[in-house]
Amino acid sequence: MSHRWFCWPAVAGMAALLAAALPVTAWAQASGPRQSPGLQQPHLRDDEQIMPSQIVPPPPAAKPKAAAKPAKPVPAAANPETDENPKPAAKPAVPPKPAEPTRAVACSSGAFGKNSDHLRLAQAYGVHNVDFTEVSGDDGSTLMASVLFPKDPKRRLEVLWDDDTQRSGIRLIVIAGQSSWTAQKGVHLGLPLAALEKVNGKPFKLMGFEKGGMAIVSDWNGGALGLLTDGCKIGVQFKPDPKAAAGALEAASSDKEFASSDPAMRAAKPTVGEIIVAY
Repeated sequence: MSHRWFCWPAVAGMAALLAAALPVTAWAQASGPRQSPGLQQPHLRDDEQIMPSQIVPPPPAAKPKAAAKPAKPVPAAANPETDENPKPAAKPAVPPKPAEPTRAVACSSGAFGKNSDHLRLAQAYGVHNVDFTEVSGDDGSTLMASVLFPKDPKRRLEVLWDDDTQRSGIRLIVIAGQSSWTAQKGVHLGLPLAALEKVNGKPFKLMGFEKGGMAIVSDWNGGALGLLTDGCKIGVQFKPDPKAAAGALEAASSDKEFASSDPAMRAAKPTVGEIIVAY
């Protein structure tokens, strides 16, 4: 006989004793489902129950603020004693050039007054800007004159004297070539015939064009340019437009006088080619 069967009655008897000793409730608890003592839910009354509407969700977590950008460092001023390659110093501002004086002939007084001389011209415009030299006359002859800015065609001005030896007493002031000088009433080279008539306030008279030459104003006809009160008179010579038709120039070429409003003279489209200021 096997030994294990021999021990079975003893085991059965012991189980019977344990059953008699344990209370009935213990067996009932043992027969139900097992629960951990820490997970058992408490029994709540009706007034202690929490409704779903009473549950308040937690506030959303705040987003972390972005870190502030570091400020750009301000470069320190260059020190020529410590820096190997100091920045070049800023160039000083160039002062503006002084305004050039107006180049206008005023006869009443000053450098162009009747009693002026070569020395006064030199004092007014600089010794190196005035030269006493030969100039060409209308008839092809040569005359002595004090010339302002002789090497600058746009500033050139010729002054002829009553006394060439003393270079004193203005007789004529000639504006010609490319000069930008102006005479009384703003008369300047290149001024059209109609524009000069407007300055005079009325038509004037002029001689017909010489062969290859100019037409000289012969009479201001009582206009503003003939009634100047500054002590000198103004004479004007016109040159024809190089693009004017040959027939138009021939029609205005003669020894007779023309009115500035004459169609034959206007057809030549003349402009001021030379100005003479005389005492």
